[in-house]
Amino acid sequence: MRLIAICTLLLLCTNLVGQPLQKRRKVEIQTQFGNMVVELYNETPKHRDNFLKLASQKYYDDVLFHRVIKNFMVQGGDPNSRNAQPGQQLGNGGPEYTIDAEFVPHLFHKKGALAAARQGDNVNPMKKSSGSQFYIVQGNVVPIQQLTAMQSRANQNQIQALTRQYMAKNPQIDSKIKAFQDAGLHDSVNAVFKSVMELVQKSPEFKPMQYTEEQIKTYSTIGGTPHLDGGYTVFGEVISGLNVVDSIAAQPTGQADRPKTDIKMKIRVLE
Repeated sequence: MRLIAICTLLLLCTNLVGQPLQKRRKVEIQTQFGNMVVELYNETPKHRDNFLKLASQKYYDDVLFHRVIKNFMVQGGDPNSRNAQPGQQLGNGGPEYTIDAEFVPHLFHKKGALAAARQGDNVNPMKKSSGSQFYIVQGNVVPIQQLTAMQSRANQNQIQALTRQYMAKNPQIDSKIKAFQDAGLHDSVNAVFKSVMELVQKSPEFKPMQYTEEQIKTYSTIGGTPHLDGGYTVFGEVISGLNVVDSIAAQPTGQADRPKTDIKMKIRVLE
């Protein structure tokens, strides 16, 4: 019986491909409002390793949480915020590199999630992450009905975008629609659009969004920012000191959502 128990324990400590499960690394974010312990995900190794490297180099020492939006998130990691003057524009600093996006469906923007900041889609279509800037989610509780509506809206937007792309590649369809419109055949126009939309929904490019049971339960009880899912890389979560996020988020802010009183951090790697 003892041998069976040992064998069972070994199996539990091994993943599906027979490799030992990798222990998650942890860091401590120290602030004047208390400390947070953050666990980094192994499923996002590029972000994990970069964050550990910077923390071990004390890159974040005395850097500010320079952007704070209550019921949304707290953001920091800009090295230019160290000893920044009042009113100084912040948010553009960091090392001279970006990190490839690491989107993992089961890692999402629940309250306490650690995610990478980045430049907007217009200049960063690949959604690459900032080399050092990050944010921690505070968010709000999201009712199930709202999640359902968001899911439906996201899928509809995707279908419409794919439809536009398909028609751009097939100009004869657009010509047919214009001919029907000129003839006042509105039912025929709608029929063409419907057939194209049905076609793109069956294409491999269409990847329907579907919240998991875990996401629905978490967002509707603990809260978060679900509208950011799939747009920014989530690479860790606060496992201790979540109240510190609430304290930081509650601070008065001024121009560009910068706290009126500087909120400094230090980040230490925990062994």
